[in-house]
Amino acid sequence: MTGDTGPADSHELAGGMMNAGAVFRRGDVVERPAPPNARALHAYLAALRHQGFDAAPVPVGVRADGREQLGFIPGYVALPPFPRWAMSQTALRSVGVLLRRLHEASARVAVDVSAGWAGDLADPEGGTMLCHNDVCQENVVFRDGRAVALIDFDQAAPGRPVWDVAMTAGYWVPMRDPESAAPFYPVPDPSHELDAPGRLRLLADGYGLSPRERAELPEVVEQAAAVCRAFVARRVADGDPAYVQALRDRGGWERWDRIQSWLSAGREAFTTALLA
Repeated sequence: MTGDTGPADSHELAGGMMNAGAVFRRGDVVERPAPPNARALHAYLAALRHQGFDAAPVPVGVRADGREQLGFIPGYVALPPFPRWAMSQTALRSVGVLLRRLHEASARVAVDVSAGWAGDLADPEGGTMLCHNDVCQENVVFRDGRAVALIDFDQAAPGRPVWDVAMTAGYWVPMRDPESAAPFYPVPDPSHELDAPGRLRLLADGYGLSPRERAELPEVVEQAAAVCRAFVARRVADGDPAYVQALRDRGGWERWDRIQSWLSAGREAFTTALLA
């Protein structure tokens, strides 16, 4: 949370690139720009609660001025450069546990095929349940070092559970080469790199990924990285200043080339760790 930069009785909430500077908390309600399918998303969030998943925002409503209102969830989110507590094994495993809870509830909610779900980060193969698709650090609420809630369902779309795990792994393992990870992800010992295969296994264990899905996961992670790259490319081509600046600051397309090469080179090590 930052200072009082909005209306007199509200506070700006920090985090994220797409709605930066446009999300405010007013009492127990968060107000933010409504996505085009806000009403369908609110119906989905209400259905999740009906299925016993209480770890997502309570939908309040959509205002006439195009802003949506959601219940505020107290806790902490990790912002880059990420704090050490967000990189603990406990935190990582708890993200997997929380994602599994979401999927178990989401699988029991009928998908509104007319809702116009976001396609930017969606599973190219589709699916019969809604995935979150953007379980990044800024969209996970923590208390006492454990993930307790997910926020910002703007990118939700039908997909496979393993796709959502792969997207989540990209952020939380993280599934990127040490040079790309270094500016944002702390390591326990500066002389050592993050153990990506071991952390990928820990996320899969927390989720309870099946043997078949474990065998698929490294390849799906590569597929997800390509989708994320295409998303950034579209934003940059559209002249989105936040993405143009981020691409410039984070090493340009060379960084994305390096990540994709690293993922391909590490596929066997990731598979071995997952199936050990």
